[in-house]
Amino acid sequence: MVSRSGEGGPAMYDAGKIIPGLLIFLGLVTFPIWYGLAKGQDARPPTIEKPKNADRCIEDTDFMRKEHMQVITGWRDEVVREMQRVYVASDGRRFNKSLTSGCLGCHADKSASCDRCHDYLSVRPYCWDCHVVPEGGQ
Repeated sequence: MVSRSGEGGPAMYDAGKIIPGLLIFLGLVTFPIWYGLAKGQDARPPTIEKPKNADRCIEDTDFMRKEHMQVITGWRDEVVREMQRVYVASDGRRFNKSLTSGCLGCHADKSASCDRCHDYLSVRPYCWDCHVVPEGGQ
């Protein structure tokens, strides 16, 4: 015969341990969110220093903000594998497909252009594994 009082057998529900355990679990799972809020990191994206020697980029700002890494990676593949060295922008302008003489020709200060956004987003691109950081760009 099974005892209803819980004597002589394990308790089926131990609310005294389950509820605190759930609270601790939720606290650990949501810790990164609370930490980010407490840290107080600014939610606004950083300002990028505009090039002094150009009035606009190869494409519009929204496109470049979202797609610049795909553009650079595509350029790398097209130049190395297919020997296609000229990029024709959507408005017909032509550019040399090159990180160092193309992008860095206008965005010469790596710390004021690349690093601000990449640090903000905690992104570590592999561009500088092969390319030399320009002088003054750190």
